[in-house]
Amino acid sequence: MKLSYSREAISDLIRLREFIATKNPEAAQKIAKSIRQGITQLKSFPYLGIEVELAPDPAMIRDLIVTNDAKLSHPNG
Repeated sequence: MKLSYSREAISDLIRLREFIATKNPEAAQKIAKSIRQGITQLKSFPYLGIEVELAPDPAMIRDLIVTNDAKLSHPNG
């Protein structure tokens, strides 16, 4: 499986890290690393996470919990 990031997703990840860094730079780095590792796992396990029941196509959008502090939704497949 090949992963690709939309411009919006990249922008969201940058903004999240910058937002957290204003309060706690160390936590921002830690959370950013956890998110990257979680996303990388999708290559081997594309159905990780929990289906988002309210999504237009719940089987294709899942919540991926990457730390106790962060959650992101990703299209599956």
